[in-house]
Amino acid sequence: MKNKIILICIIFLLFSSCAGISSKGVFGTGVSVAFDPRSIGTQIDDSVMQKNVTGRLALRDKKYIISVKTKVLDGRIFLTGSVDNPEEKLQITKLAWETKGVRSVRNDLKLKENFNFKQSAKDLLITSQLRTALILNKEIKSSNYQIDTYKKKIFIYGISLSSEERKKVIIEAKEIVDVKDVVASILLVEDLRIQKD
Repeated sequence: MKNKIILICIIFLLFSSCAGISSKGVFGTGVSVAFDPRSIGTQIDDSVMQKNVTGRLALRDKKYIISVKTKVLDGRIFLTGSVDNPEEKLQITKLAWETKGVRSVRNDLKLKENFNFKQSAKDLLITSQLRTALILNKEIKSSNYQIDTYKKKIFIYGISLSSEERKKVIIEAKEIVDVKDVVASILLVEDLRIQKD
């Protein structure tokens, strides 16, 4: 039993190290500041909004710190993770909409099921494979994307410099073995309210 726990920890550390620790950037918004086409003011606003939503979720229930992930890009809030029942999903959506400055909310929360180690390991592998593919593709600014995988369904959030780059990111995701679906919430630089000069 001890050996299994140690093996699980080692596998988790190996896979999590492949994901790219520096992709959070200075402001913790999941997009590298150096490549981020948003203005510094927008980056700060998004970071404050993300921390606001995360903090309010934690105040509502501490379990949300682990089970719900938030992402804010250009005033748009994206929610992923899992909750116990449909009412929680609606309450979290309402909480996100009540955040000052929000432009839209996308709720990709799923209802919790029994923990499945095999499924979780597969999801982690899919995320790592896509992260590696984006890093190796020189036509994609990989640091501008955040990836979550749930039950072989990939959720991609980020900002593309062009529609061509966005297409390439989606193609890379669809080429990974065993992926059931790709949900891409990728903004184009031209869609941002305020861009870097």
